[in-house]
Amino acid sequence: MSIETLIQDPAIPAEAGAVLASPYDPTDFDQSVMTTYGRFPLALERGSGCRVWDTQGKEYLDFVAGIATCTLGHAHPAMVETVTQQIQKLHHVSNLYYIPEQAKLAKWLIEHSCADRVFFCNSGAEANEGAIKLARKYAHQVLKIDQPIVLTAHASFHGRTLATITATGQPKYQKDFSPLVPGFHYVPYNDIKAIAAAISELDEGDRAVTAILLEPLQGEGGVRPGDKAYFQEIRRMCDETGILLILDEVQVGMGRSGKYWGYEHLGIEPDIFTSAKGLGGGIPIGAVMCKAFCNVFQPGDHASTFGGNPFACATALSVCETLERENILENVQQRGEQLREGLHAIAAKYPKQITEVRGWGLINGMELKADSPLTAADVVKAAIAEGLLLVPAGPKVIRFVPPLIVSVQEIDTALQVLEKVMGSW
Repeated sequence: MSIETLIQDPAIPAEAGAVLASPYDPTDFDQSVMTTYGRFPLALERGSGCRVWDTQGKEYLDFVAGIATCTLGHAHPAMVETVTQQIQKLHHVSNLYYIPEQAKLAKWLIEHSCADRVFFCNSGAEANEGAIKLARKYAHQVLKIDQPIVLTAHASFHGRTLATITATGQPKYQKDFSPLVPGFHYVPYNDIKAIAAAISELDEGDRAVTAILLEPLQGEGGVRPGDKAYFQEIRRMCDETGILLILDEVQVGMGRSGKYWGYEHLGIEPDIFTSAKGLGGGIPIGAVMCKAFCNVFQPGDHASTFGGNPFACATALSVCETLERENILENVQQRGEQLREGLHAIAAKYPKQITEVRGWGLINGMELKADSPLTAADVVKAAIAEGLLLVPAGPKVIRFVPPLIVSVQEIDTALQVLEKVMGSW
């Protein structure tokens, strides 16, 4: 679960975080901004590296990173330099014209993935929406299917637009937003028999499964890695049937898993995949990427006013090039192993509270026991009070997604705080 839904989940009290003292007066905020987020009473005003400071000067170690978004942490010199230069040069023009910065970023993404073509937008939801549209057009034009169906997984999360909350296999996100978009069907994650059965049952007349949309690792669904054999069998089935395989890499992609893309852990290549969050390091940008054979969009089929503008693309390219130049993937792998080793040690020390630790690279989850009264929100609140920012991934899973530049010492500090927090119950 994302932090913005804490207040909406009946398993987490509306007063989550209320015990934390904060001198920030939210009156104007609360009277002006729609209450779509359950906010902790914490107002942050600046950051540097993996640290942030609130309006009263208190320092926090940030293991949220904008929810897996601030790839290079806060105020990274490469981003500061690029942002400063680009805003003084050209920040936005229409996609009616060629944008050199867009071409450079697209070329980098193609050279570092299995993609042949890229479309830029502003967010993960928009990227997934674009992928769904691309798959539907492919189904109509190439597969000649009048009623295409997209299979997605239970406990998935694909965004907040009408199509992407429909694709999201969690009813709590869909409540009160009906009628939902037709053409979606849900199956259990990591269950190949369920996929095969759904394809067989749903193919009838003008209706057929034409795409399978999955996360390589389910983020909001509890930090659950995909099973390699499961994805390889899906890839085989898609190759045999012509069904498109779409991977949502919004949270796990751009190096967070220890590889550029989550699919690299699974030994497969998708036909279409999406990116956002970490792509711009905190500057809004998303991308739909695809193989050449399913590149069926034509002028007028899809567009975005802000998508791929010079400012966002220049910044995202600086993030990409820094990841490569500074060999940050190696840091992700090493710090991820260090973090999981420490989390396993804490789990072993508190077996009545913790049931499992899982993840890839620097996206990791620690699951609390179902019969424990302790919730993820309880742990997050206590950690904030101790100067550590964490984020839930459901009522019982604490998520650890620090910037990819996190150091040995910062991992150790986070583990020390967590152990202190767990020992307080």
